[in-house]
Amino acid sequence: MTKNVVERIDDLVKIKTILISVSDKSGLGTFIPGLLEINPDIIILSTGGTYSRIKEILGPYSDRNLKQVSDYTGQAETQGGLVKTLDFKIYLGLLTETYNSDHQDDLRRTHALPIDMVVVNLYPFVQTIARENVSVENARGNIDIGGPTMIRAAAKNFIRVASVVDPKSYEGILAALKTKDGALGLKERYSLASKAFEHTAQYDRAIADYLAGLSKKDVESCYKTGE
Repeated sequence: MTKNVVERIDDLVKIKTILISVSDKSGLGTFIPGLLEINPDIIILSTGGTYSRIKEILGPYSDRNLKQVSDYTGQAETQGGLVKTLDFKIYLGLLTETYNSDHQDDLRRTHALPIDMVVVNLYPFVQTIARENVSVENARGNIDIGGPTMIRAAAKNFIRVASVVDPKSYEGILAALKTKDGALGLKERYSLASKAFEHTAQYDRAIADYLAGLSKKDVESCYKTGE
């Protein structure tokens, strides 16, 4: 099998489709209207509480610009939102390359959109384990799976996709989009990717350190085991 090697990319990528799923919703009230002011035709894919917050921000424009991920993929969320974004159509949209004809064929075949930006921050694992008497189960429940996967996919494909993990980045992103007719350059995407991988590395390190610090008794005392 020949490994795909990318030789041609675009410096400027216009932001047309964004996937937003955040625990920290601060800044969305300014960021979302700012995005639509730059490009009124932007499509926002979202889930759960983030979808509800963006719908509230957009008001009458929500029907035009906002879609639930479950409606887009055709797959309902699992109970408790355990699986929302782990879907082929999502990751094809994140990882596809502009000048790869096979990727473009896959997009047409699945009626998928290339996703140009991911705005994701993760379940508050560190904050959770800092609470007094937190249970192993409560900590386990705050280990994010879909979020880090989307961040890593978007950051890996910085040649086309912007990966945004920090609300403090919103202002600079809007400023860059305004000066480049709704597009982000390779320099910005690469910088965001570097920050994204640092973010997931710190997140995984916190989880690994927490699990390593548990005793067998800590884990066993949290659960009833079947026979």
